Amino acid sequence: MAQADSGDADTPDREIRLLKNPNGQWTARDLRVGVTAQGESRDGALDNLDAVVEAVEGDGGQPPTDDEIRELGVDPEDARTQDGELPDVLQ
Repeated sequence: MAQADSGDADTPDREIRLLKNPNGQWTARDLRVGVTAQGESRDGALDNLDAVVEAVEGDGGQPPTDDEIRELGVDPEDARTQDGELPDVLQ
């Protein structure tokens, strides 16, 4: 079930815009954080938005695996030896 509100008293109230796209997908945008996510349903869009907000503001997300890097067409060893500069596909 979509949460759409962290309930954290230390953060400003969240303002979320929810739009149904012409293709039937839903777009949810958190105006305070400035991020957007989509889903096939309203709940899906809100769940995806919560995941994006968590990744941006919290401890969400993780570094990409070697397999994920390879799927982007980048050699993982090359990606690690860029002296802090990520390949374009990873930026």
